[in-house]
Amino acid sequence: MRVNRILEETYAEGPGRRMCVYVQGCSHACKGCFAEKLWDYSGGYECSAEEIITKLQQNSDSLDGITFLGGEPMDKAGELALVAREAKKLGLNVITFTGYTYEELLKSDNGGIKDLLEHTDLLIDGEFREELLDYSRPMVGSSNQRFIYLSDAISKEDIAAYKNRFEIRTDKNGGLTFNGMGNIKKLQKYIKDLSEENNDTD
Repeated sequence: MRVNRILEETYAEGPGRRMCVYVQGCSHACKGCFAEKLWDYSGGYECSAEEIITKLQQNSDSLDGITFLGGEPMDKAGELALVAREAKKLGLNVITFTGYTYEELLKSDNGGIKDLLEHTDLLIDGEFREELLDYSRPMVGSSNQRFIYLSDAISKEDIAAYKNRFEIRTDKNGGLTFNGMGNIKKLQKYIKDLSEENNDTD
């Protein structure tokens, strides 16, 4: 499957210390989406479920869970289900984001989707809707998006206690990347100002 990036350690994509897989490709194309570079199905790079599972096994002792983001994870449901199944065997919880609604997914005859749902503890569903912009809740950007608790591995209390945050990293080329959730425009302005400041000191 094509992925955009994999974070082997993050505290900004759900409760606890997590691995995060950003899949590449999305047909929802939500207006105002800040992850537009993840829409293109030919972007990113190829990475097998087995490669992700190996990373997960190597780091599982220090992880609480894994999060699937995108892009649209349900487009890669069969492969991600293999990863989710292994995560559960390792005692980790699984969070899956999707632009589809839970009801739409339940009607699907795609076996991979059913398998991924079976091994997901918390499903966060619904397209991002710019006209419903809302950062008052953790992990989501618009008020229509829902938290669907599919097991008791993650509770409503866990999510209520979780606070939105961002992580900023430097990539191998010296550029800045970020992940997490919150006021994206403020963060983008901060990164732009920081980049300009760094350029001025070169």
